[in-house]
Amino acid sequence: MSTQTFQNLESIVPSEKEIALARKSSRILSGLSLEKTKSIEIMLEEAKKQPQSVTVPLSAFKLLLTILTEMAAGNTVTLVPMISELTTQEAANFLNVSRPYLIQLLESKKIPFRKVGTRRKILFQDLMAYKTKTDEARRKVLDELSKEAQKLGMGY
Repeated sequence: MSTQTFQNLESIVPSEKEIALARKSSRILSGLSLEKTKSIEIMLEEAKKQPQSVTVPLSAFKLLLTILTEMAAGNTVTLVPMISELTTQEAANFLNVSRPYLIQLLESKKIPFRKVGTRRKILFQDLMAYKTKTDEARRKVLDELSKEAQKLGMGY
């Protein structure tokens, strides 16, 4: 299986036309009953070509539906394979922190990594686990601050 770096992945910023189309198609597709389905057959129609169908796994179809839902909301979408290994700079960019700070996180074992020669490599799934954990901790603190502000009548 090939690995693809985070830097090489394309982000899709939907146009207004694509947002409208994604909204329409996600509504239709989300209404399908897929309880006992293992795969989905999709009919492809190209201009001036004979229509043909393709069968995709249900998991891929659900991912497509998630992408359409995010696009319908006007969100930028990037698909990142979970097996991807990132460099320290790519990981720092993803977390929106400096590279030296990321290296501190790695060396303090807050994020697992492996060394390839002198370079550190971080699995995207480990980076996401760290991000999820820190986001949850931030949310908890913000909730507590909000409750405290409400008690004090600060208008929050």
